Formats: sequence, C-alpha cells, structure tokens
Amino acid sequence: KMIDAMEHRGPDGEGVWSNEKSNIVFGHRRLAVIDLSDAAAQPMHYLNRYSIVYNGEIYNYAELKELLLQHGYSFKSKSDTEVILAAYDFWKADCLTHFEGMFAFAIWDEREQQLFAARDRFGEKPFYYYEDDKYLVFASEMKGLCSSGLKKDTEEKMLLNYLALGNVQSAADKKQTFFSNIYSLLPAHFFQYKPSAQKLVIKRYWHID
Repeated sequence: KMIDAMEHRGPDGEGVWSNEKSNIVFGHRRLAVIDLSDAAAQPMHYLNRYSIVYNGEIYNYAELKELLLQHGYSFKSKSDTEVILAAYDFWKADCLTHFEGMFAFAIWDEREQQLFAARDRFGEKPFYYYEDDKYLVFASEMKGLCSSGLKKDTEEKMLLNYLALGNVQSAADKKQTFFSNIYSLLPAHFFQYKPSAQKLVIKRYWHID
C-alpha cells in the first residue's frame, strides 16, 4: 500500500526487500535517470552487507567513484546509488560531507543491525518518518506513511503555531509536522537507529558558513 501510494514519484519500476530477521523492510518506486539498466534497480545491495533506498542525485558521483576505485572498491552498475553504498562503507557517516547533490536515503547495515538515514544540506529531497515504541516507518511523502495504516492524529500545538504565527516551530533536532509522531528529518541531518534498542539518534553533519 505504501509503494502504491508513492507510484507518482517513481513510474519506472518498484522493488521490495526484507532481511532474514524481517526486522527491516525496504520498498522503492523507481525513477530511472542515470543508469536505466536493471543493475541500478532498488532496493540495491552491496558487499552482502548494505542495502539502500534512495531518492535524488549525487552530482559528483563520477569523481567519487574514481576515488573509491583507487581504494579497491568495484561496481556492477553505472548508478550513483552504488557509489553512495561504497562511500558509506569507506567513510561511514562522513560520506555525507563528500556528496554534492540533492538526496534522501536510508542504508541498512546487516552486520551492525543498524539503519542510517540522511537528508541533503538544504532539504531539497523530502524525508518523513513515524516513530513509536514499536516501529520506525519512513517515506518521501506523508501519503506513504498514512497508507501504512498509521493513525493520523492532529498535533494541535503545531496547528495553533501555524494559525497564530504563520510557521511551524520545532525542536533543535526534530521537525514536528501537523500529525503526532510524524516528523520531517531536518536538512543537513542524519539519524541512526537500531531496532533492537529502539533508540533513534539524530545528528547534524553540516552548518552553513
């Protein structure tokens, strides 16, 4: 249902994947731009360890790919998606400082049993997520989240702030939306999440000069 709700964001294909433990599930609607082959389909996997769903474009991916090749990495596609995976393996969270472009992505590390998600510096690509004491669910639009059956309870404080002040105020590391428990990952931020601990850690990776 979530993928069907997001069909307009990716008319060129779809994919669903879950790991053996079924504690992580990825779904993706594809808009093919750089590499039109099946090798660039998502969810994409790398080194039998990482899996990714990704929306956006890394403008300097060719330069990063050449650098990573020099460090022994290999690639099966011509996509920037695979470059993100290799860059994450090489630099971990610091890979974000090397990316020039617009992006929102989530990477699952099967070895560490950890989810890493990030949004570009100025928030050109959207990233919404829902969090409670059982689940963490994310999508490019709230429409995708709501299609998963999550309750859409109005966050009255945010509604009042908008009606009275004309904007939605939020905490330093979370941007509340008009719905309870649904947040927008802030620009230039990433989060790490381990299902076993059910603990979400949000960090900022860039400040404007």
